[in-house]
Amino acid sequence: MLILRIIVGVVLGVLAACAIGSQSHARDLDGAYANQDPALHAWFDHLSSGKGLCCSFADGVSIDDPDVDMRDQHYWVRLDGQWIQVPDEALILEPNKVSHAVVWPYKDADGKTLIRCFIPGPGA
Repeated sequence: MLILRIIVGVVLGVLAACAIGSQSHARDLDGAYANQDPALHAWFDHLSSGKGLCCSFADGVSIDDPDVDMRDQHYWVRLDGQWIQVPDEALILEPNKVSHAVVWPYKDADGKTLIRCFIPGPGA
C-alpha cells in the first residue's frame, strides 16, 4: 500500500509540474536573455514548430555554427557529442532574431534525445 501511495504521489507531482510548466513563459535557465528587450522575450514565447510551442515544453539551447550541418536537405545538430537529425516538423520557418541557431531538445522515456524545435542561425 505504501508503494502505491508513493507512485501516486510521484505521478501527481509530475503532472502538477507539467501543468505549471505549460503555463509559464519561456525559460531562460542560463540567464542569457535576462537583460534583453521584452519584445525578444515575446518572440521566444510565441515560437512554434509543427510539434507545437517550443519554450513551453523544452529549454532552448544556443548552437554554434560548427554544431549545425546540412545533409540531404535536412538540418543536423550536435548535442552531447552526438549528431541528431532535425525532424522536418521541428523546423521553425520564421526569420531568426538572435545571432545564433537555437534548438529545443528533450529526452523521451527511454532517455533518447529528440528535438521539439529548431531555428537556424541568421543567414543559414
